[in-house]
Amino acid sequence: MKGKSGWVLLAGCVTLLMAGVIYAWSVLKTPVKAEFGWTDTETQMCFTLTLCFFCLGGLLSGLISRRVTLRVRLLAAAVLVIGGFDLSAHAEGRLGLFYLGYGVLTALGVGVVYNAVIACVNGWFADKKGMASGAMMMSFGFSALLMSRAFQALLSGMGWKEIYMLLGTVIGLVIAASAFVLKNPPAARTAAETEKDVSTREMLKTGSFWKLFAFFTLLAAVGSTAIGFGRDYFRSVGMAENAAVTLAGLLAVFNGLGRLFSGWLCDRAGLSRTRMVTSAVAIGAPALALLACVTSSPLLGAVGLCLCGFSYGFSPTVSAALAGGFYGMKHFSLNFSVLNLVLIPASFMSTLAGRLYETTGAYQLALIVLTALSVVGLIVNMSIKKA
Repeated sequence: MKGKSGWVLLAGCVTLLMAGVIYAWSVLKTPVKAEFGWTDTETQMCFTLTLCFFCLGGLLSGLISRRVTLRVRLLAAAVLVIGGFDLSAHAEGRLGLFYLGYGVLTALGVGVVYNAVIACVNGWFADKKGMASGAMMMSFGFSALLMSRAFQALLSGMGWKEIYMLLGTVIGLVIAASAFVLKNPPAARTAAETEKDVSTREMLKTGSFWKLFAFFTLLAAVGSTAIGFGRDYFRSVGMAENAAVTLAGLLAVFNGLGRLFSGWLCDRAGLSRTRMVTSAVAIGAPALALLACVTSSPLLGAVGLCLCGFSYGFSPTVSAALAGGFYGMKHFSLNFSVLNLVLIPASFMSTLAGRLYETTGAYQLALIVLTALSVVGLIVNMSIKKA
């Protein structure tokens, strides 16, 4: 990694490290929920909206990428993020306004940034897209841990409204600064590596795309749902409170490491072998977590759920690598944003898992379902062929 491409990757990682704030919602919601007395359902709906509009922001960025410059898209995203946090801070208990601020405007801005930055930086790394994607995805994944810690530290001396406005301003300024640092690579660096470039319309007509969509929906559903258990799961297998809280926080680290490792694996072992490793980890992780429930083993529980976080990190990195490897780089921005829509159906799995836990009072049934979904994912994965 030399010259300008190295600086572009660094700028992309820093920008996504800040933009990943939407995944810190479990901490950011706490004082808001306490002040206004909102229910778990109401706060969970905000996160559901956030994921949906994050995906839609990426799709919008891809759709306009050929008509609107990278700089303009990033500057517009900065305005959305700043405005979204500011509106949330001034919602004064009006749930709809808070949803509009955090769940719609901020999420849209982050989605635009995510799509624009990944498409730009990957163009500079024609031979190492896996490594570049992994580094950026890791930064995005680590953001939840960084922002959560920063938010908790600031709460000791500031009100949550002031922190929201501060976070929005700082994140927005970093995004705005990246608009003047990040540039698309020279035309020679964006030549397709694949046998042909496939447009989004053509991609949607291929069986390979729909199989990839099904596979990554299942992968993201399993990983995100298991991570959502967090502290409560660790307590259920007999872990002490302090250890449970610490490990729950480390899940974000394993998520980030999974993103980096899968990117490295794509470059070293190729897409086909990486897909098989992805399925193997995705099956083994919830199966170990299930075994821990049956045997009440804190050690197995720690390994199983941390592997779930690790496997979840594979999803965005491998999907980005496959979008470029299967369909070329010419239409990558839009193709990747369409494939990234898997997060919308995947988000509903956590709701189902929560209902299963409420019904049974234990995690076994939910983990059996997650393991079964991983096996189905393997079957779909084995049938995928390049377009």
